Amino acid sequence: MPPTAATDGSSLADRLSALGPTWLAGAIAAGPASMASLLSGGASFGYTLLWVVVISALFGALAQYLATKLALATEAGLVETVERRLGRPWAWLLVIDVVLVAGFAQLIIMKTVASVSGLLTPFGAQFWGVVWAIVLMIGLAGGGYRIAELGAKVVVTVVVVAFIASLLVVPIDGRAAAGGLLPTIPDGGAIAAAGILGGAVHITIITMQTYTVTARGWTRDDADLARFDIGVSMLLAFGIFSIATFLVAAGALFGAVDGSGLTAIAAAQALQPIAGPFAQRLFLIGLLGAAVSTLGGNTLVPPSVVADKLGWATAVSDIRYRALLAGTALVSGAGAFIPGGFLGQLVLVLAVGTVGTPFALALVLVLLNDPETAGEAPSVALNLGGVIVFGVASVLAGNFVLGQLERGLTLLSGGVLAFGAVLTVATAVLIGSHLRTQLSDATTAAISE
Repeated sequence: MPPTAATDGSSLADRLSALGPTWLAGAIAAGPASMASLLSGGASFGYTLLWVVVISALFGALAQYLATKLALATEAGLVETVERRLGRPWAWLLVIDVVLVAGFAQLIIMKTVASVSGLLTPFGAQFWGVVWAIVLMIGLAGGGYRIAELGAKVVVTVVVVAFIASLLVVPIDGRAAAGGLLPTIPDGGAIAAAGILGGAVHITIITMQTYTVTARGWTRDDADLARFDIGVSMLLAFGIFSIATFLVAAGALFGAVDGSGLTAIAAAQALQPIAGPFAQRLFLIGLLGAAVSTLGGNTLVPPSVVADKLGWATAVSDIRYRALLAGTALVSGAGAFIPGGFLGQLVLVLAVGTVGTPFALALVLVLLNDPETAGEAPSVALNLGGVIVFGVASVLAGNFVLGQLERGLTLLSGGVLAFGAVLTVATAVLIGSHLRTQLSDATTAAISE
């Protein structure tokens, strides 16, 4: 039975037991891609980007709250809401955006899971890619969202505790850390900053939040519980994970390893003089845990948006959705066969995701301010916060695209540029249309008065 508003007024234990939707978002956010971005950022620039880490948790919580508020009002997934209010082309564009970003992430996350499994065992990464794909298929196709949510709660809690413990042995320069709270982007730091923020404010978790809230059966009456869910999981758990991971990297890896070409083994070896002979294995186990939790949550994303667009149920009771889940899980096994170092690829995953995120944020903000969609409009403060998050995400996305172009036009950078151009135009058209409608309504109201 889904928790109701009555649960909100109960004891703290009851409220904690009712948590769920945003833990899945937190599991995706507190994954290997975020971990790689935090490690790379700390190793490359020391404490300089600490301010980005802090605001990423704040902005991530705000973005999830905006998506939650829309889901509570519509009791539907984002794709359905977009198609109903804005039309099929906008819904298809959102689906393509999410599937491309989440699909790319799925392959690299599986590569991470398989590679780390290979480092911890006598078996190779490709063997583990096949094994994990089958495990993922059986687990999710059998239990769907509830299995992913349970796994997210367990793994995120363990990972957060592990990184808090690591702070006890890593020396932290308090003065330098305080200086890192001043907003500056060092030379070459744009991609790192985009990756760090992209771990928290990302199109996949913004979109998926509408489906997890709907899967729980939450409505407007559960608004207090939803806010508590976001505060505990995204703001607190993910915030602690991010700050702790970054401080460990800045304190132990800066000056000790090459942040631009950081590998899992190099990071683990750099920690060994500080954390002891078991540092390498413990680091790899922590990385594996983060990767597994993210892998499960991310697998749900493409099937959810595709099923929603096609009018299918986003639950395993629908055989078509179950088939999509199983197919996504099996195809992700191909990620284990991708060459190259996975830590650098993980940073790129989040940075690419920032290109698609402003469009998703714009959709959520426009729909929240549409009386026929959400009813009562958000407060001025909430709208202002949403606009700020949208603006920062847009700037970081632009910086990432420019950084790619400065390195020379390749197949990847050309694809990212084309992808970003289409979404930029679409976002501008969406916002412009909304503002014209608002102005027209205001003018009509003024004339009638």
